[in-house]
Formats: sequence, C-alpha cells, structure tokens
Amino acid sequence: MIKTVRTAPYQDQKPGTSGLRKKVPVFAQENYAENFIQSIFDSLEGFEGKALVIGGDGRYYNREVIQKAIKMAAAAGFGKVMVGKGGILSTPAASNVIRKYRAFGGIVLSASHNPGGPTEDFGIKYNIGNGGPAPEKITDAIFARSKVIDTYKIADVDDVNLDEIGSFKVAGMEVEVIDPVADYAELMEQLFDFSAIRALIASGVRIAMDSMGAVTGPYAKEIFENRLGAPEGSVRNFTPLPDFGGHHPDPNLVHAKELYDDVMSPDGPHFGAASDGDGDRNMIVGKGMFVTPSDSLAIIAANATVAPGYAKGIAGIARSMPTSAAADRVAEKLKIGMYETPTGWKFFGNLLDAGKATVCGEESFGTGSDHVREKDGLWAILFWLNIMAARNESVAEIVKKHWAEYGRNYYSRHDYEEVDSDAANGLMTALREQLATLPGRTFGRLKVGSADDFAYHDPIDGSVSKNQGIRILFEGGSRIVFRLSGTGTSGATIRVYVERYEPDRARHGIETQEALADLIAIADQISELKKRTGRDKPSVIT
Repeated sequence: MIKTVRTAPYQDQKPGTSGLRKKVPVFAQENYAENFIQSIFDSLEGFEGKALVIGGDGRYYNREVIQKAIKMAAAAGFGKVMVGKGGILSTPAASNVIRKYRAFGGIVLSASHNPGGPTEDFGIKYNIGNGGPAPEKITDAIFARSKVIDTYKIADVDDVNLDEIGSFKVAGMEVEVIDPVADYAELMEQLFDFSAIRALIASGVRIAMDSMGAVTGPYAKEIFENRLGAPEGSVRNFTPLPDFGGHHPDPNLVHAKELYDDVMSPDGPHFGAASDGDGDRNMIVGKGMFVTPSDSLAIIAANATVAPGYAKGIAGIARSMPTSAAADRVAEKLKIGMYETPTGWKFFGNLLDAGKATVCGEESFGTGSDHVREKDGLWAILFWLNIMAARNESVAEIVKKHWAEYGRNYYSRHDYEEVDSDAANGLMTALREQLATLPGRTFGRLKVGSADDFAYHDPIDGSVSKNQGIRILFEGGSRIVFRLSGTGTSGATIRVYVERYEPDRARHGIETQEALADLIAIADQISELKKRTGRDKPSVIT
C-alpha cells in the first residue's frame, strides 16, 4: 500500500558542494529526511521501472534513512533498489555500482569526513547515472522543490532486512541486498598490478592502513590483507562504527596523527595510509615524508602508466582551483590538457565523461580517475603502492625525485572552523571590495600580479559557476586563496590556501610553514582574518 503523507516544507535544505549536510537532530525532525528524498524524486524524470542504488557510510542514522529511502523509491515507481549489505557502500563503491549495473542513479548517505554520532553529522546526496554527484541544475531544482513541498509518498510496509544478501519484493519493487565489497575489489584488480604489489609486501615493505572506524574497513581488509597478502593487523580500525569510535574520520595530520607518528618512528611501517568516513579521501605518508594531496595528484599523473589500467597514458589532468599547481607542470611536460575547476567533485564529471581528463584531484585529500565519478581513497592508496612496486623506491625517494624534476610547490591550507557566519561572510565581502586595487601592490618582496573571484566556464556544457573563491596571484607563481567551505554543518569554515613555487632543488628541504611564512602574514594583512574572526590561529593546518 502506498501512503500519501501531508508535510510542511523546510527552508534550509539547500545542497552544498556534496549534498545536504546537517546534524542528526535536524535530519530527525518530522519529515525532514522524507521531504528531501521526495524533493530529489520530484526533480527527476524518466526513472519509472529503473534501478536506484542506495548506500551509506554506516554513520549514526544511516539505517533509518535507508529504510525510508527504499520505501519511498517503491512509492515513486522505481523498478529496483540495490543496497549494500548492512546499508554499507563507500562513496566510490556506490559510484561503481551505479556505473557497472547502469542504474538510473543513486542516493548516498554520508557526511564524508565529518564526525558521526547522535548529535553529530549526517548527509544525503543524489548521484546521477554516470555515478557522479548531481550537477547544480539538479541540486538547484531539488532545493526549489524542497521549499514548497506539501506531500510525500511512501510504501506502508515492514522494514527491509539489510543484513542478508539476496533479492526480494517491497511493494512490487525488487530490492537486492549486495556484497558492498565484491564489485569494487574486482575493479581495483583490473586497474592495478596486484602481483607487483604482492611482491612488494612479500619483500618486507610493511604497510599500515587506518580506516578510522569508517566505511573502508571491510574493503581494505579484503584488498590489503586477503588479496595482497599484508599481515593481519595491517588494516587498523576496520570495523565501521556509527560514531567512528569517537574519532574524527578525516585523514589529515591532526586526526590521523597516531598513524603518522607510527610511520615516522624508527621501527614503524614503511608506508602508511588512511581514508575518511565514506572512503573518498586519502592520506599518504612514508618514512620521513608526508605527501601533500597536491603533490600526490602530480606524482600519480606523472607515473600513471605503471598501472595496467592506465598503461596507454592519460588524456588530461583536472584539479580544483585551490589545489596547488604541481600537477600543471606534469601536464605541461606530458603535453596533455590541464583543467582548473571549482571545488566539488561534480565539476570533474563533464571532463571525465568527455574524455578530456583521466586523473583528477582536490587539495582536500581527494584523488580519483575516470574509473568512477567520485574521488576514491583506496584507489589512490593502491596507486601509490603500484608506483612504489614499479620503481622499487620508497615514498620519500619518489617525492624528492619528483621535486628535482618538476620543482617544488610549497603549499599549505589553514582552516578556521565554526567561525561566526556573519564574520566569515563579512571577510569575503571585504576581500571582494579590494580586488580592483590589489594588482600592482607590493607586500614585502612580493608583487600582486592579479586578483579575482574565480569563475569557472565549463568547456563541455558552457555553464558558468561564479564566486568560487578569492585568488590573489603574485608575480613568480606564489598565490593566496580564500574560500568558504560547503562541507561543514555548523557555522562557517574559512579556508586559506598559500602556495610558493620553488624551482631550486637546493631549497626543497625547507619546513613548509617556514617557507610560506611571509605569504601567511600577507594573507592576514589583506583579509584582517584574526581581527574579524577573533582567532589567533587556525583550527587545522594541512
């Protein structure tokens, strides 16, 4: 039986860079999740009788919303739902399932790298048929619908047993509970030289993979220990927990410090990696070397052909605007396309679908390729192991040789989290008002060459995305970028990016914050950040 339920709209359901994210108590309000899911369905056309993929990262409230989504999909007229066992599907795995089985689209339940728990974060996003996040024309339609919605439809049936693989009917719709790991692991075996990686591990190279109590645990356990022969215990925190074990599932130097310290210790592993809440981000560390995400993208692109899935070379590289220009130098040498997009993986989709780009990356610890339409943490980790195996070199040796060949882009991101929203918006407004007067000004030894509010003109569909971040570009390649993040759930996060290009290999060993000290001071001088926010230092430095 299909029920039509009366509801009242909420006015705060505008999707950010990757779906709608709020605290669990917000989503738990009467009809809040139902309204947003119905708004998704009301914004789509032509899905009757087709398949929908549903899954999430296992965080608190995941199972409850999956049950609602299944019943509402049945009421909307979908012919089939594919859902991961236990409600689990990493974000890249969900993208793969959508693509492999030619589903109409998918609902991914995640707040990515944000904390989980009864009072923490939750999220819902819609992915289209190519496996990638919905473009802005769809998310704008979803938001518009959410502001006026007055009813939703739902099948009045019992909850689905998510813990048993198999197929059954729900209100006339087929529901298939699938192994969340199998299809993804099979894809990785097609892309990478598992024999070479097995030999690397067998030779005594010890690895440590921290899944941070999040979704990649089952995937990493199967791939690294079962298929690649890493000793039991190589994969840490591998059981997905609703609150991620009380940890913050963001793979950076603050929240994965224990892993970093272990790798840097004399007797620690040779290679360390971590992934986030939904499995789409990664951190790479080697003995004596933390790899910045910007450098990781450049090094993967420069060495792509060592992996079987990329043996014929790559068509192009795409990076988000705040990501460093390290990859640009690789693209220039390889004579391939280089694309600078706004932050948000959805902007890479057109380039990947059109065959313009093969490898993509964001400075926020996200890297991926055309194998799916999401960033992919385990993919990046496997790529690094494949490069190490092919070159028979350590992480530190690979990075230092790359700098010697291409130059080093000193780069850092300073995050000021949960800043008062009015203060954050006031800071950005004041910066925009200065843009016309900044070019030609000198700050210490640095002269501003240009300054703008980045706008992206999509070369495939012609769409324009404005106000994507303030750029201050100095002569000689240094730059400062300011933007507000769309991935948090309370207050505002101001991100400040500073970058300096250093071609002189004799100057590649300077500590990063020291190398960028003058730019950091200039950033505060121009923005009055400390004065406007009341913050003496960033919440996180990466």
